[in-house]
Formats: sequence, structure tokens, C-alpha cells
Amino acid sequence: MGSFDNKTILITGGSRGIGKAIAIRLAREGANIAIVGKTAEPNPKLEGTIFTAAEEITAAGAKKVLPIQGDIRYEENIHHIVDQTVQTFGGIDILINNASAINLSATEQTEPKRWDLMHSINIRGTFFMSQACVPHLKKALNPHILNMSPPLNLDPRWFGPHLAYTISKYGMSMIILGLAEELKQYRIAANALWPKTTIATAAVKNILGGDFLVQRSRKPEIVAEAAYHILQKSSFETSGNFFIDEDVLIA
Repeated sequence: MGSFDNKTILITGGSRGIGKAIAIRLAREGANIAIVGKTAEPNPKLEGTIFTAAEEITAAGAKKVLPIQGDIRYEENIHHIVDQTVQTFGGIDILINNASAINLSATEQTEPKRWDLMHSINIRGTFFMSQACVPHLKKALNPHILNMSPPLNLDPRWFGPHLAYTISKYGMSMIILGLAEELKQYRIAANALWPKTTIATAAVKNILGGDFLVQRSRKPEIVAEAAYHILQKSSFETSGNFFIDEDVLIA
């Protein structure tokens, strides 16, 4: 019996990359997994779909996997995602806000549609996914919210090259600070996890540096292992922290 046996994990952006790796890692511990993604049909530019990911997660040992096509920019999608998860599994124990949009343009090159996409998914989507899950997390035995977002650091070097993107990811991190304080009365842990280096994902390949950078990046499994170590902790133990993957593994 794994440490997540029969617990229900809801993961946004779970069809590939870090989200899928976390789902597979927790599946090996006996969890029920609900993954959310927009890709239901094969796309030549993107690896896999929610359904192929579900097959991999099932093969890893998940008790049950629920693939949900959804876009967290829209309230009706969010409510559908949460309702389907609860109807299928009876509740939600852990929410992982992994879905994210990235665009590293400088200010003059940032188009309004790119700004809107990043802020609609990264901040708005994360906030309202969390809001929709809170009533169910209150009923869980060891509830957690985990955002994939960076430590808050006001050094200008994190803002200068890609201001719009940094604001959107820091918004996710500020949500963690707020939820950790607001939800501690319900012993719901809220933490964030961020990789120390680039990770070999579709975003790194398609946006940051192609195959050259992918080959020099670490694999998503190291972030998944860090997530496992955070989420197995008691929700009384830790909340409001920003973890770097290597620090978690060393600790």
C-alpha cells in the first residue's frame, strides 16, 4: 500500500511534462488521479493527449485515472473539472496547479493576447481552481495545494527580460502566500515548487531553446520526486513555503 493509497489528486496541465511526471509518481503510490488538459486530439507539435497520458498513469499503478478536457480560463470549465472529479472519486485530497502559459518577450514585443493568456491561466485560472477545490479540501484528511511557481524575489534581473511572464508567475506565488495564511484554520497546506534548472519539457523545446537546450536540461521526474516529498508531509507540518526541487530532495 502506497502513502497516497486511495487519495485523489487533481492536476492541471497533466497531459505531458512535469504534470504527467507528477501524476505517474503519485500513481505508483496508489493514488487516484484526475488530469486536466486541453489536448484531446494528437498535435504534431505537442507530445501526447490527456488520453495517452491517462494510459501511462494507469500503467504506473494508479487505482483509477480520470482524463478531463478543460480550459481553466473559464469558470464553467473549472466547475465541470471539479464536479467530475468529486463525482468520480468522492472528493479531492490534493490540488496541483501546474497548468501555465509562457512567453518570454520583452515589454515592447508583448502582445495583449499573450499578456491575457498568461494572466488568464497562470493567475486567474490558479486562483479560481483553488477556490473551487477548497470546500472539498476542507473534508480531506491531509489536504494540500501545490503551485508550480517560483520563490518571490524582487531582484530586477527576474523582471527585466520578461516582465509580463514574471508578473504572472509571481501572481501564482502570491496566491500561495495568501492561501497558506487564509486556509491554515482548516489545516490545508499551500506551498509552491520550482525547478532549480531548466526541465526537458515541450515549453523548453518549443519556446526556450529547441533540442539543444532539452538535451542539456534535467528530466521532469526530478520535479515529480520533489512534489512527492512535499505532499507526503502532514498539512500541519508545512505551509506557505517555496521549495526548490534539489533542496527538497536534499532535505
